[in-house]
Amino acid sequence: MPNHRKLSRRKKGFKSLAVLLLSFLLTFAAGAVGALASISAQKTYSMIQQPSWAPPAWIFGPVWTSLYVLMALAAWLVWRQRERMRIDIALIVYVVHLIIQALWSWLFFGIGRADLAMLDILILGTMVAWLTFVFWRVDRLAGIFFTPYLLWVTFAAILNATLCYLNGGKLPM
Repeated sequence: MPNHRKLSRRKKGFKSLAVLLLSFLLTFAAGAVGALASISAQKTYSMIQQPSWAPPAWIFGPVWTSLYVLMALAAWLVWRQRERMRIDIALIVYVVHLIIQALWSWLFFGIGRADLAMLDILILGTMVAWLTFVFWRVDRLAGIFFTPYLLWVTFAAILNATLCYLNGGKLPM
């Protein structure tokens, strides 16, 4: 019987690795969809009126890359708790939130609608706050990994609102 347990553990390990890779794939796919709309983001960002505290355009890429890594790891950590508690709703909300997150770039940079992007980021922020809370309860490290994302989305919402106000809701295309 010991060989059976060893095979079972190995199978679980492969499944866990496959889900980790899937988590990264889904999370970075959402990032790639958003990035497609952001091809001219630096140009647009430099053409709009900004507050003095707006970060430079080059910072967004490294920040989002770091956040995507943390988000994917957090989702995987939550998935690993599936035998201990129900996590299906949290993971469904996670996937839906990725769609909402990718949509923001299309609204803001793709069609130049800071006002619609503001509505999107309010929905996104609510989802991220809920996910942070739920992830924290399921797996403390997952909650810790999601917290910088919550902070960044909160900052991004304030920046979005300011840019919307300064530029009248519509951006130059």
